[in-house]
Amino acid sequence: MSIFESILLGIIQGIFMFFPVSSTSHLVLTQHWLIERGSSIPAPESPEMIFFDLIVHVGTLVSIAVVFRKSLGRFLFRVWQDVISVINNPKSFPRKPLTFKLFVKENPSLSKIKQDRRDEKLYLRLALLGMLSVFVTGLIGFPLKSVFKEVFATPGAIAVTLSITGILLWYTDMKLKQPRGLRKIDPFVATIIGIGQGLALIPGLSRSGMTISFALFVGLKRQWAAEYSFFIAFPTILGATLLQLIEISQADTINLNLLPLTIGFIVSAIVGVFALQIVLNFLYRAKFRYFSFYLWILAIIVAFGMGSN
Repeated sequence: MSIFESILLGIIQGIFMFFPVSSTSHLVLTQHWLIERGSSIPAPESPEMIFFDLIVHVGTLVSIAVVFRKSLGRFLFRVWQDVISVINNPKSFPRKPLTFKLFVKENPSLSKIKQDRRDEKLYLRLALLGMLSVFVTGLIGFPLKSVFKEVFATPGAIAVTLSITGILLWYTDMKLKQPRGLRKIDPFVATIIGIGQGLALIPGLSRSGMTISFALFVGLKRQWAAEYSFFIAFPTILGATLLQLIEISQADTINLNLLPLTIGFIVSAIVGVFALQIVLNFLYRAKFRYFSFYLWILAIIVAFGMGSN
């Protein structure tokens, strides 16, 4: 792999990891495009290219850490405080906030809010709920990942899933009433978001697009939908990376070049910072439907262009 190719693939990953239009699909399409034009890069399904994909995916985790550094640092510090508090007093962790709540009360009394804030161990609870989302994703991903690839890996099927993603993004902009804040996230919300993330294993569906859309569907406010989506990306991507590394370690031979891997990692991390900020700007302003047009055009190209080959 040349320096130019590693930079190009790093840029593609950095942009489309956060643009809700399926980064994996764009990465594979770019790799095929390079090969068709005489590039000597390994095939997308080869252990070498899978390892490169894993490295640039981890690079985009750095982007999340940079953009959300203040929120992430505060979150980890508060989780640690809550853990220490619960260790010192196990009865201080309330069980009621971890029950399912299908309906949200929008106007609780001020005194009740203050009481909840004193008792709830909010950040530890959010960490546990995030683990629940990742667990639900794993329940869907482990048994169905290979099935998804076999059933949905045709151009026609990918065109349909790209169109569905566009419809979901368009609909999220119409969600005007969003009563759920951080304190209203419960196992029901965490489970729905985990399901959305699990379904994103289907080719043509975006992880960020699915998790944010599903979070908005259950009434989560836009800011928290974004932060929750990208926070659970850490354990999800790291877990998937570990499993992929175990798989490719069983290959007979694998030839790795450190320089392209390093460049791809750095480029994806840097580009990802700017791409994530752009996506957040679109999300907070309810402009996700702009991505819908791109997805629908891409679906037509995939259906009629790739389908005719």
